[in-house]
Amino acid sequence: MQLTPRVYLIVLPLVFLAALVDAIAGGGGLISLPAYTVAGLNYDFASGNNKFTSTFGTLMATIRYYRSGKLLKAPAAIAAAMALPGSWLGTRAAMALGNRVMHVFMVFAIPVVGILVLIKGHGPERSRPITRRQYPICAAIGLGIGFYDGFFGPGTGTFLILLFTMLLGMDMVTASATAKPVNLVSNIASLATRIAAGNVLFALAVPAMCLSVAGGWLGAKLALTRGARFIRAVMLGVLALLTVRLVAEFIMNR
Repeated sequence: MQLTPRVYLIVLPLVFLAALVDAIAGGGGLISLPAYTVAGLNYDFASGNNKFTSTFGTLMATIRYYRSGKLLKAPAAIAAAMALPGSWLGTRAAMALGNRVMHVFMVFAIPVVGILVLIKGHGPERSRPITRRQYPICAAIGLGIGFYDGFFGPGTGTFLILLFTMLLGMDMVTASATAKPVNLVSNIASLATRIAAGNVLFALAVPAMCLSVAGGWLGAKLALTRGARFIRAVMLGVLALLTVRLVAEFIMNR
């Protein structure tokens, strides 16, 4: 594929925005994955480049959250360990289905993800202590969300926050922090599979990665300083923007 200035003008600003949003509340893939397809990449290359850029943005957010002390290490480590095989299996499944099936899946799946974000609860004001009896729940969350991330991706961080708050009793800031290393490991597994398949255009992915790192750093800073209400507001803002984009795409393609 020829990388024209138009491709860079579409992808780079949206990748920065996606990384910023993802560091705050998850769901950055709702912005970045469609950005690559709108720029003209088929699903395999869009997913490969998206994994490359989002991995580095998530890495920056993870470091920022870890330094803040909000990240719960044991639940994150257990979920991340199970996300690794889950993500590999999900990526292989997506590659087996092919571009056309995955593109159709993306069009229908993104609104569903958005609706789940909309109905998501606020979570408790303070995190409840995590006991060893809850470690199998952490493992199940990691395996299931890892598979989803490898198979599709957008909304992974949001789903992790949702499950950590609902099933483990974390507050939203702690859940957002703890979700990041899980998402990071899942991204790495999927990215390695995509690179091996030749699905990454490094001439586009590297500059996009630089903006993803900047967005991840800024987003984590905003989440830590602004708190749960801000995280919730960003989630709903992502949903609104996504809905407008999908409606416009539907009208233009009729």
